[in-house]
Amino acid sequence: MSTLKQKPRTERDKFIDAIVKVTEEASKKSAEELLFLYKGVLYPIYICSEATFQAVQSLEAREDDMFIATYPKCGTNWITQVLHEVVYFTHNREPLLEDAMLEFGEPEKVEICLKSSIKRQASPRIFSTHLYYNDMPKSFIANKSKILWILRNPKDTAVSFYHFCNNNPILPTYHSWDSFFQDYMNAKVCYGSYFDHALSWNEHIDEENIMAVTFEEIKEDFATQLKKICKFFGLHLTNEQINKIENKTTFKSMKEKSHETHGEFGDSMFRKGEIGDWRSLFTEEQSREMDAKFEERLAGTKVGKKLNYNKYCKF
Repeated sequence: MSTLKQKPRTERDKFIDAIVKVTEEASKKSAEELLFLYKGVLYPIYICSEATFQAVQSLEAREDDMFIATYPKCGTNWITQVLHEVVYFTHNREPLLEDAMLEFGEPEKVEICLKSSIKRQASPRIFSTHLYYNDMPKSFIANKSKILWILRNPKDTAVSFYHFCNNNPILPTYHSWDSFFQDYMNAKVCYGSYFDHALSWNEHIDEENIMAVTFEEIKEDFATQLKKICKFFGLHLTNEQINKIENKTTFKSMKEKSHETHGEFGDSMFRKGEIGDWRSLFTEEQSREMDAKFEERLAGTKVGKKLNYNKYCKF
């Protein structure tokens, strides 16, 4: 009697299993039990920890590392996949999409990864994070590693974040947009204040190793922005390769493959990816409140100018 040989389990399979386990556990917890406070900022307790934040400080930067920094829901997964596709063409290496955010995971796992598999991983390595600038691995700051900072207008970010919370069992669920909006404006959501996060990076926006680009710029002119990003990282793509990457990383394409790449969690990762969706939920009063907050915190800063607020955030 012959037996069927089981297909070896991949890191992607293990990653999806881990997500399923975490979401099952988190679904039994109250909103208060899903978050913890670190340095005055809230983080999701099931995927982050103070010990993990401390462990990532031991990561040693390489000259050709590629780092993506964002506030949540500003295009992290999209741009991560884009860069993996770039590496496929420039280094003839298959994209390895099972790598999660730098600060996610148990400290033991992070320590093992930083000292073994990631250390041995072929260059260039791709990292992503939602960390504030001052919480970045010290080696990356000291060595002036190249960091791609992705920005998105605060209103679309808020709406995307709201839907993400309500479709993600490891985060508190909101019964109304109004309640989420107040938490968002008062830094009571995961990763804290959009404005504080932006200002922590704004102080370094002119440094040669940091490139700031907006979600909107990439959506509106993918080819031009990808050429700039590749030049920043010292890479080169042909126009044909850029067209192939654009076709493979459209929102529609990534959403269709989301269950393959992220399991059931994929539904919460890829919703619309549109510019201007904030108009579906913001009231005029909320819009004015956000306008005033932007004027108070970011207007007059370089990041404020980069965001082109009047174009993307006014009725």
